[in-house]
Amino acid sequence: MTIRPLAVLAAVALPLALPAAAQQQGTLAQVQQHLRGAQTMTASFAQTDRAGKTLNGTLTLKKPGKVRFQYEKGVPLLIVGDGSSLWFIDYSVKQVSRWPVKNSPLGVLLNPDQDISRFAKVVPTGSPDVVSIEAHDPKRPEYGRLTMVFARNSAAPGGLMLQGWVALDSQNNRTTVRLTNQRFNAPVSDGTFRWNDPRNRGGRR
Repeated sequence: MTIRPLAVLAAVALPLALPAAAQQQGTLAQVQQHLRGAQTMTASFAQTDRAGKTLNGTLTLKKPGKVRFQYEKGVPLLIVGDGSSLWFIDYSVKQVSRWPVKNSPLGVLLNPDQDISRFAKVVPTGSPDVVSIEAHDPKRPEYGRLTMVFARNSAAPGGLMLQGWVALDSQNNRTTVRLTNQRFNAPVSDGTFRWNDPRNRGGRR
């Protein structure tokens, strides 16, 4: 399965009239508050690619810049962000790829200091309890497009619970990630984001 860590809940986004400018700004400010308030997060995820194949696993996030997608047993894939780089590891072929975190659509989730109003807009939904925003830099189309979906929840940071995301890369490959069992701001060790390098026997990063 090709790893494209972007995506979510397209079913909840129903076309409506665009919110007024003030509502747009208020919603974006609430999303920004969530992103800054959620310093760590763990969750179960289900990742579905454009062919409809789904992989499950556990997501661990620690800001700034650290993330780990640990896939279910038997899937020889791993995605790790170590604070500066995003690593894609395929243990079945001993292949490792690297991208700067800021160049990934996931950068919006990993950097709480970004002003999302510069590159994000509110996407209308069919429910007042669902918030969706689309993040995309028109000057950097190669970074792709990320649409995040939140449910209003007073117990979550900023009053929003991240439900997942839909990622679209520059080749229009779509990946959907749905989250469950979300937990915020529990201690997460930096050692969580180390990984075994298959190119070097016994190598660690």
